[in-house]
Amino acid sequence: MLGEASRARKAAAKAGAGLRGEVLLPLAQLRLATPRQLKELLLPHQQGTDHVRRALRNLADESPSLVGRTHRAQQSYWYCTPAGLAEAAASGELTPTADRTTGKRIAASKTGLREHGLALVDTVVAFHQAEVAHCADWQVEVAHPTSAGSLVPDGVVLLADGASAFVEIDRTMSYARLVAKLERYDAYRNAPPSGRGNAARAPRSHWQETYSGPSMERPFPLLLFVFAPAPRRAATATREAAFQERARRVGSVNYRLTVATTTLPLLTGDGADRPVWQVVGRGHGEERRALAALPKAQ
Repeated sequence: MLGEASRARKAAAKAGAGLRGEVLLPLAQLRLATPRQLKELLLPHQQGTDHVRRALRNLADESPSLVGRTHRAQQSYWYCTPAGLAEAAASGELTPTADRTTGKRIAASKTGLREHGLALVDTVVAFHQAEVAHCADWQVEVAHPTSAGSLVPDGVVLLADGASAFVEIDRTMSYARLVAKLERYDAYRNAPPSGRGNAARAPRSHWQETYSGPSMERPFPLLLFVFAPAPRRAATATREAAFQERARRVGSVNYRLTVATTTLPLLTGDGADRPVWQVVGRGHGEERRALAALPKAQ
């Protein structure tokens, strides 16, 4: 038995060394994660988290440390240090962004901030496992300009079919704030073109420059709202239904904006590619659809 235990430790150490870069990049991309979440992204067929934990410890033991962790309620939450972010950025495999930060503050938060971040990572895992978006194709909290102020989506994802989607995670926001954010997406979608353009191409708005492609073949990104469980809040299905009712009243929904909702338990239980999405708007009924079957915005 001792020989078997020793061989298992050596195998975990070897695998941990091989996972070094694979672990660092998701932490830099997503800000924080648990060993279980990293295992689901990197080693979905492994039974345990030993290999991922070994890789995390190796990264923490480097000088300077590339990752840090916080412990709460018998759980560890891991994040990149500034040195880890710098190494991840130097790899050339990280999507460039001007305001990338470590997840230390989020991981150590005593409020719902950490749980909100973890719910976003669970969403990323669900998309990754369903092969509708790779975990590297996500950006977290990137600001977008609107006439009503900065719009900061919880996540922006490039889907496998080449389209993009904005993803919002709700745990504790009021319905008024959720609808206000939806209205800000409306303002972003309807913002007038900026810049002078040229003889070959008319001026384009920020979303057209960023998401529509060179020949304007892609519509405005999908808006996906995921309702995650939270203490002392109504059940996720109840909150989803209440938001659906309010969101129908926003003018561009069902025309210029395609908005769809789901719950985190449904998303992680059935899969992001399954019929778990309910479209907001008249004429769509109560049936749920697969992501690929959602209507395109006009």
